[in-house]
This record gives sequence, structure tokens and C-alpha cells, in this order.
Amino acid sequence: MEFARVSQTSQTESALRERICKCGASMFQRGLTFGSTGNISVALPDGGWLMTPTNASLGDLDPARISKIDAKGQHVGGDKPTKEAFLHRVMYQQRPTCEAVVHLHSTHSVAVSCLHHIDHHDCLPPLTAYYIMRVGKLPLVPYHPPGDESLALAVEKLADKHHAVLLANHGPVVAGKSLEDAMYATEELEETAKLFLMLRGQATRPLTPEQVDELRKRGG
Repeated sequence: MEFARVSQTSQTESALRERICKCGASMFQRGLTFGSTGNISVALPDGGWLMTPTNASLGDLDPARISKIDAKGQHVGGDKPTKEAFLHRVMYQQRPTCEAVVHLHSTHSVAVSCLHHIDHHDCLPPLTAYYIMRVGKLPLVPYHPPGDESLALAVEKLADKHHAVLLANHGPVVAGKSLEDAMYATEELEETAKLFLMLRGQATRPLTPEQVDELRKRGG
């Protein structure tokens, strides 16, 4: 499906390729991703995307080998794109102002996605102001096998209302208005998941509904 971007990045394609590699290396070096897991994409002004290749480590990306997808979803350059490209595609289609998507298998977020008694409408409590401002509500997407396009349909149902979702037994998918925006939100989600797991069994004091509403108004 072809569609036009609402806004366009001022960065050149070459600069965006370099930025993907730099952000991938940063997240890999800090243990947010491992092996060949996780993928990153950014939108191009013509409606296409740049996307990390399949079986590539985010810690060792080559700018020249980043996959290029055109506005019709066709692979037109670089290595073969990640098999989870459809997760990115549905986010862009449902969120026209989205300029980047990050999907990780980050440890603490995945751990939360495996818990039995979490709220499927909002997986994490409002523990910090920055979590609310950068992530907001985090719905759980029911389990589907990795690479199965049924997962795309499940994410698509939530993507128009949520820029971040948590895939059951899998990990987060986060869209942002820039690559940095998506990356910072993903990191905030992971740190909040870590806090949530650390505090399990303890009496906690999450933000009140009134405090959450105020933060959401500030964040638009």
C-alpha cells in the first residue's frame, strides 16, 4: 500500500543510514539488544523506509547494507530487510506522523510480557513522570509466532491509538516522531519494566490518575 508522509525529515538518506547504525550500536553496547535480535527503521520523504537487515546485529551495522523499501513496500536496495518488517509497516500506516520505529527483545520488557497477571490494556503502572510522557499506555498484543503476519494484524488494531505496544513473550514495538524519540521511549519503557520487576511484592506509590492526566495533557 502506497501512502505519503505528512512530514519530511531534513536529513539526507546517507545521514539517516549513519544515524541508524549509531543508535543500533548504542543500544547494543548498553545491553538493550543482543545477538541478531531487534530492528530499527526510519521513514524517507518519498514514503519509503530504511530498515535494518535480517540476521544483522544492531551492534555491527554497515550503513551501505541497510535495507531500503519503497513506498509500495518493495525491497529496492541493500540487504534483505528484517522478517519483522511488517511490524514497522503497520505502525507507519496507522500513525502518519511517525518517522521511526524501534523493536527490541529487551530483557525486562520481555520479562513483563511473559507475566500472567498483568493488565493487557496497560502492562506497566505509572511509576514515573517520564514513562507517562514518553510511553503512556502500553497494551499487550496477544502472542503470535515471530515473522507471522497475523502478528501484523494484531498490532494494526492498536497502532492508531498507541505508539508503543508490548508483544506477548516477545518484546516492545515503539514508534516516534524521530529516531531519537522512538529510541528514548523504548529505553524509558525498558527502565520502567526493570523498576516494576524490582518492586514486585513491595508496597508502591504510583502516580495518581490526576497526575497522569496532567502529564498526558502536557505531552499532547
